[in-house]
Amino acid sequence: MQNIIYEVHKLLLKKGKTLAIAESCTGGLLSSLLTKNSGASKYLKLGVVAYSNEAKQAILRVPHAVILRHGAVSRETAVIMAKNVRRIAKVDFGIAITGIAGPKGASGYKPVGRVFIAVSSPKETTCVKSLFKGKRIAIQRESARKALRLLKKTVQCAPSSL
Repeated sequence: MQNIIYEVHKLLLKKGKTLAIAESCTGGLLSSLLTKNSGASKYLKLGVVAYSNEAKQAILRVPHAVILRHGAVSRETAVIMAKNVRRIAKVDFGIAITGIAGPKGASGYKPVGRVFIAVSSPKETTCVKSLFKGKRIAIQRESARKALRLLKKTVQCAPSSL
């Protein structure tokens, strides 16, 4: 995973882009991975662990109605988290991760390992749904890895700052 972390780090620095992160099921893992690199403060402006529904609503402004209708682990919630963390921090990119790392918390239609990752830029927001297998830490690591890949792809497509 070190390669993708460093690639994203160098890419954000090279392009002069800024980032804010909203995490739930990964509990700050993505923020931690990026801040292991010296110079991360040039691009990482905010990291929020909004683990509870109340935090998602109060801090990230996810409407209560969205959580009631779609759930905290949903495409809709991930997209709002990513858009709003980007707007709150006034950065180029916002990324959000919400899911069920287990071993508890699953339901019939939302199994352990279900994760939604969204990346928001001023032009568009992309969200992917994944189903990871394994124990809690494995699901968290795979979620962070997939988030880094999605972020890298999105930043690569963005024009550089002047």
